[in-house]
Amino acid sequence: MSADQYGIQDPRAQYPAPDRQQGQEQEHPGTGGEMSPEPDHGERTYRGCGRLTGRSAVITGGDSGIGRAVALAFAREGADVLLSFLDAEEADARKTAALVEEAGRRAVTVPGDVRDEAHCEQIVRRAVEEFGQIDILVNNAAYQMSSGGILDIDTEQLDRVFKTNIHAMFWLCKAAIPRMPPGSAIINTSSIQAFQPAPELMDYAMTKAAIVNFTKSLASELADKGIRVNSVAPGPVWTPLIPATLPAEKVGDFGADTPLGRAGQPAELAPPYVFLASQESSYITGEIIGVTGGKPIT
Repeated sequence: MSADQYGIQDPRAQYPAPDRQQGQEQEHPGTGGEMSPEPDHGERTYRGCGRLTGRSAVITGGDSGIGRAVALAFAREGADVLLSFLDAEEADARKTAALVEEAGRRAVTVPGDVRDEAHCEQIVRRAVEEFGQIDILVNNAAYQMSSGGILDIDTEQLDRVFKTNIHAMFWLCKAAIPRMPPGSAIINTSSIQAFQPAPELMDYAMTKAAIVNFTKSLASELADKGIRVNSVAPGPVWTPLIPATLPAEKVGDFGADTPLGRAGQPAELAPPYVFLASQESSYITGEIIGVTGGKPIT
């Protein structure tokens, strides 16, 4: 793993690629501790400088992967964090909460399934109870499952993908916006799949394209409230979602088709979220920032 995110180095070799000779599979939702190499969330490398001092953030899917990296970075930048995650991800969420607390910030954990509208409303209520308001909402929770194409996607899977990726984002925004003051930020996680959809991820790609559209629409609506809405579109990122939802042979080559020749690490995703949450991006709203290893998002 990279020992430094800040020194000049060759980005192709900054992190190792997964072993292409050995695929990996896990039961959904997966855990980072069982991955090889284990994902880097910035534990040893991310340095904060007060960009988010005194702010409060809600992060869904905050137990591992991109969510953990963003929670760690936000905490080191001075924000308190509420983590939303599935009950099965409790162990990983505790590790993320510990990282937030080690940075001297408050960590609030709220397990449950965001496919339930009442639970989404409870997440927002808990954040307001704990922090007084919500300054940053990161809609990051997602579900994907590889399939053989449209004939292999049953209604149960389609419903799960859309409720996790789209309905929850809508419900959370609807509940949170009245509790967000001017200067707040909403950051939605879309994907390279919104622009370059893979047939085996058809339903997932559909939701990610919808997130792009939702981001632009909501940004226009909320501009006169002083709330900015943007999205980060990751390419292939080495998170537990990969061995938990892709076949072993796909995992072994994951990220090899990018111009940089490797998958990204969660630690490489955190800085764009920090930027979009901070006042440094005060004139940016309705934008999609691609973090894709060189794959185009146009």
